[in-house]
Amino acid sequence: MQISAILRRAAQINPNGLATRFEGRDRTWAEFRSRVERLAGALQDLGMGPGDRVAMLSLNSDIYLEYFFGVTWGGGAVMPLNIRWAPPECAYALNDGECSVLMVDAAFAPTVEKIRAEVPGMKHVIYVGDGETPAGMLNYEAMLAAATPAPDAGRGGDDMAGLFYTGGTTGFPKGVMLSHTNFFTGGIANSEAIGILDGTVYLHAAPMFHIADFLFFMAITFAAGTHVVIPAFTPDATLEAIERYRPSHILLVPVMLQMILAAPKLADTDTSSLELIAYGASPITEATLIDAFGKFPGVKFLQAFGQTELSPVATILGTEYHVTEGPKAGKLRSAGRATRIDEIEIRGEDDTELPRGEVGHIVVKGPNAMLGYWKKPDITAATIKDGWVYTGDAGYMDDEGFVFLMDRVKDMIISGGENVYSTEVENALGRHPAVATSAVIGIPSEKWGEEVHAIVILKQGAQTSTEELIAHCHTLIAGYKCPRSITYRTEPFPLSGANKVLKTELRKPFWEGRDRQIS
Repeated sequence: MQISAILRRAAQINPNGLATRFEGRDRTWAEFRSRVERLAGALQDLGMGPGDRVAMLSLNSDIYLEYFFGVTWGGGAVMPLNIRWAPPECAYALNDGECSVLMVDAAFAPTVEKIRAEVPGMKHVIYVGDGETPAGMLNYEAMLAAATPAPDAGRGGDDMAGLFYTGGTTGFPKGVMLSHTNFFTGGIANSEAIGILDGTVYLHAAPMFHIADFLFFMAITFAAGTHVVIPAFTPDATLEAIERYRPSHILLVPVMLQMILAAPKLADTDTSSLELIAYGASPITEATLIDAFGKFPGVKFLQAFGQTELSPVATILGTEYHVTEGPKAGKLRSAGRATRIDEIEIRGEDDTELPRGEVGHIVVKGPNAMLGYWKKPDITAATIKDGWVYTGDAGYMDDEGFVFLMDRVKDMIISGGENVYSTEVENALGRHPAVATSAVIGIPSEKWGEEVHAIVILKQGAQTSTEELIAHCHTLIAGYKCPRSITYRTEPFPLSGANKVLKTELRKPFWEGRDRQIS
């Protein structure tokens, strides 16, 4: 199973069909393959060897697709960087991933010097934006023009194709190693469920660094369809692209869907080309879905649940269950059933499967399971047991195999589709001189699903303000990870028998009256 084989087929069966469309720049599948081969050759000339990581820090563009296929065609592994990270977070991932090549666009070129100063192993920075190339960087188009097209490096199967950094329970991101098989099986297995046929037109409005969008990198290329790309999501820009480019499919994180539903422009936009709206990365409320059904009549909806470690989908709630009446109603609160390639169990503390209806740890097994965590064998061993990935999510399964999420085994918050590990935020708060200790939890948010809330105990005699603590966090971690609200207490946190903070107790006042402890 090779990622390159998917591209070869697309260029073979639809050479003159549109592969990518971005800001007036259209390229056919034959042109796209040629550019991928040249990028692979250019990166090999810079020293990229088998499995070497090439990072990307960029807004969405057609170049992001060339990057994915070009790096893997040439034998390397992609390493997308979260565009919302602060420079220290980018530097940590680049150092940890032993990455020597970074591709960057105009939006992030100004941050490169800060990042580069902290990454001694960074040898090359490639500018993929428009306009003049900043000093000390290589020009992407000039490199492609001068490069000799590279033959397929022949990597596939369990060879690493991507290193995706996620939030870490230790306070640092973890690198998730994904293989060619992971991408291949994840893309082809879910194409049918998502309703992707030959020639499908997909709009990349969700951030392309996110693993959720990478599913469509594969699925649309399997179908030799068209990748339409906008630089970044805004409700108006997305609606304009829908009317202009006529996509049939789009992926929206729930908060993105909510913003579109609230946009005045929606009423005046022709969205008749849309056939399916997929959503995922965080749960959604039934109220939002029902509103969407009314404002997008005739459009089908589909939910995908998973995580980076599963590249990325484990369950799908099919379009036929997005109804409020009839024999298939009553499943909107669920995350769906196992995909075609996955097995799912709900396990208790003794790692045995629980009866239907009982809440336990959701574990998943399939060819989409990650290779492991980069340079973290102990955490890998604790996460993957006999081929089963322990997701860190708690839930139950009904008699028809539908999975219902209830809580998290790990202290993770999902805010607007982004994973936030509480330890990362607590570490940042702990670096403020006034903070003695803190506990970070997720609390309900109508807009974000969950928002980050900090409960802080100050040092004796110390003074600070909520505004100061939040501003302090912004200097150390990405904005979406920073607390949106803070409360203070003087008494110690409640502790378990193992002297761990009982965050379940801290969450209770905020989640009282709700039937699950995640939103």
